[in-house]
Amino acid sequence: MSTLNVLDLFCGAGGLSYGFESAGFDILVGIDNDAKALETFELNHKGSKSICGDITQITYNEHIKPLLNGKQIDVIIGGPPCQGMSLSGPRKFDDPRNKLYLSYIRLVKEIQPKAFVIENVPGLVGLFGGQIKDSIIEKFTEMGYHIEYKILCSADYGVPQSRKRVVFVGTKIGNFEYPAINPNVVTCSMALSDLPALEDELGNEVSEYATPPQNAYQQLMRSRSDVVLNHVAASHSDKVKKIIALVPDGGNYKNLPEEYRESRNFHVAWTRFASNKPAPTIDTGHRHHFHYKYNRVPTVRECARLQSFPDDFKFLGNKTQQFRQVGNAVPPLMAQAIAEQVKKMLEG
Repeated sequence: MSTLNVLDLFCGAGGLSYGFESAGFDILVGIDNDAKALETFELNHKGSKSICGDITQITYNEHIKPLLNGKQIDVIIGGPPCQGMSLSGPRKFDDPRNKLYLSYIRLVKEIQPKAFVIENVPGLVGLFGGQIKDSIIEKFTEMGYHIEYKILCSADYGVPQSRKRVVFVGTKIGNFEYPAINPNVVTCSMALSDLPALEDELGNEVSEYATPPQNAYQQLMRSRSDVVLNHVAASHSDKVKKIIALVPDGGNYKNLPEEYRESRNFHVAWTRFASNKPAPTIDTGHRHHFHYKYNRVPTVRECARLQSFPDDFKFLGNKTQQFRQVGNAVPPLMAQAIAEQVKKMLEG
C-alpha cells in the first residue's frame, strides 16, 4: 500500500501534521502566514515543504503543485484560524478571519482529495445560528463528499488537557467513524512530574530530566529525547510569587484575599492547574494558569507536554512566539487518533 500524502492548511508549528505523520501519512506541504511557526514546522517535519503567505492568494496550480515532485495529495487537513469564532474573543460575522474557511473549501475543490479534516472551536457549530457549519456541510456535499462533524475532547485520547474542538471529516467513500475513547485519563502531575522544578532558577534552553520516566505518558514523551528543550521559567516578582502561593492545587482567584481578587479582570486568571486532573485548554497566552505545584506559570515545554507534543519537538522563536505555536496547535495524540481512522477508511 503506497503512503497517503497530506497537505496541511493553516499548519502552524504542525500539531495536526505530527499526528498524521505518526499514523503513517507523508506530510508534503504546510501553509501558514506565520514565518516563525513555519520554521518550527520544517524543523520537526523533515522533508516537508512550506509556503508562507496569505492563503486567500494561494492556488494549487501556481503555488502548491510545483512543490509536490509529481505526487498527488490524498488528504487535506487544517484548522482555519478560530480567533474570529472563539468563545474567548469577539465573535463578529465580518471578521476577516472567519472568511478563511472559504479558502480551505476552495482548495479542496481545486485538489479533490480523497478525504479532508477541519478542526475548529466548538462555538463554530452554533455560530450565527449555525450558518457557518451549514455552509461548510452544504459546499462539501455539493462536491460529492460525505461529511460528518463531532465535538471531541482531547482528554479522551490520552492528552492531559480538557480541550474541546469540533472536527469535520469528509470522504468520498462513505461515513467516517470517529475514534473510540481511551478510558485512561492523564493528569497534570502524570504529564509534568519528571521535568525540572525551576523553583529557584529560570533554567536553560537545554536541561536534564529531574527523574526517570514515572509513567507510560512520560515514557512516550521521552521516547526519542535525552534532554529537556524549551524549559525556561518566567521571571516573577516576589509579590506575584506570594499571590500565586495563596492559590491551592486546583484553586483559583476565589481562594485569594479580597485585595488581590481584582488584580486581573477575567475569570480564568489566577487559576492553578489541578494535579489530579487534565489541564484546562492551553491557549496562546501563558500567564493565565500556574503550575499545580510550583509558584510560576508553566514553561513552553510544560505547555507542550500538556498538548502531547513529544520532548524532541523543538519550538523556535522568542517565548511569546513559542507559546503561540503551542497554544494554536491541535494536540498530536488526538490528531493521531483521527488520522488512524482516516487511514483505516481510505485503505479499506
